[in-house]
Amino acid sequence: MEERRKTRRLDLTGEIIIKGLGGATEAVDIHIIDASTSGVGFKTDKQLTIGDIYETNLTLWNKEVIPVFVQIVRAKLEDDTYHYGGVFIGMPEDVKMRIQVYETVEEEIAKQE
Repeated sequence: MEERRKTRRLDLTGEIIIKGLGGATEAVDIHIIDASTSGVGFKTDKQLTIGDIYETNLTLWNKEVIPVFVQIVRAKLEDDTYHYGGVFIGMPEDVKMRIQVYETVEEEIAKQE
């Protein structure tokens, strides 16, 4: 199958912060399927709303946590797990650079294997 994505996808871990009415917040673990400088795909057992924006913490291989905002653009329920796709909103250039560095390191590791 031909790769049509503009940027390479990365495998990371993270959590999503859900802020409810009245200021209550809940941190929910997510399994990030892929991530790039433009967006993220992940799985969780928590139902989210398409179009909503969530605060998300991505954890890189070096345990650095990158806080970003993600707008949910697609969702699919598979068994008891929700699969989501989101785009990053207002990601600062320095955060994009950190993800690009991670991409480069992953590519070099893959070449050596």
